[in-house]
Amino acid sequence: MPRAVLAVAVAAFAVGCASAGVNYTDPAGPRYAAAVPSPAPGSDTLTVVAFNLHFAEHVDRALALFRQEGPLHGPDVLLLQEMDEDGTRELAESLGYGYVYYPSTLHPVTKRDFGNAVLSRFPLEDDRKILLPHLARVRRTLRAAVGATVVVGTRRVRVYSIHLSTFVANGPRARREQLAAVLADADRYPVVVLGGDFNSETVPEIALSHGYVWPTRRLPHTDFIWTLDHLLLRGLSLAPGAAVGLVRDNLGASDHKPVWARVLLPAASLSSH
Repeated sequence: MPRAVLAVAVAAFAVGCASAGVNYTDPAGPRYAAAVPSPAPGSDTLTVVAFNLHFAEHVDRALALFRQEGPLHGPDVLLLQEMDEDGTRELAESLGYGYVYYPSTLHPVTKRDFGNAVLSRFPLEDDRKILLPHLARVRRTLRAAVGATVVVGTRRVRVYSIHLSTFVANGPRARREQLAAVLADADRYPVVVLGGDFNSETVPEIALSHGYVWPTRRLPHTDFIWTLDHLLLRGLSLAPGAAVGLVRDNLGASDHKPVWARVLLPAASLSSH
């Protein structure tokens, strides 16, 4: 990383470090959820999108993105980061999706809840908040992942919305240990999608030894310099044709670009846990 870029990042981080976040250390909550009002019909494929929505500042623009023609039109599952409850509920209700949302901290900058969400056109079950190790160095904020099982007819796919620490808040070893906590939770499930903001171009490598493939590894940058947002798959294969990518024009919804993948669902006998 160029020294000038690092210096600017550290200086920007330090400006907002006067106060610390209020962490939600209970694995059971706070929890916000709603069932899908009208489950989608069964399908042999699943389109999953991972998107960091930057403090949920422009949910209206994200909604427009999911409604316009293209690979993000009407996705089956959304794995969202930097959400609050109002933004999650608004997006889910507007799209007609069910959702589960767990904040990890009351953020010291926005003074609003900050965490991850899973939205789905299909029913969700067995949701869980996974507390991640290593508080941020200065603000002492907590990170957590959100897991849930997507039920598509008789088939089940375990999904996780992940947001690892920034490179300023924690080092690469800490991010690897955070991802390892998610991998440990996911080990019980044979069919899994991990998605979100990993804040790294290399940390996802540790999932490969757990049987995952990394289809987003060679995508162009998802923020202004690096490819930080990824999808990892286990027990799933990509659908034929154009099945993975990012959307460069995010309509100003975030400082990140959404990544997506369309996967073939396995036989029901392979997706139970």
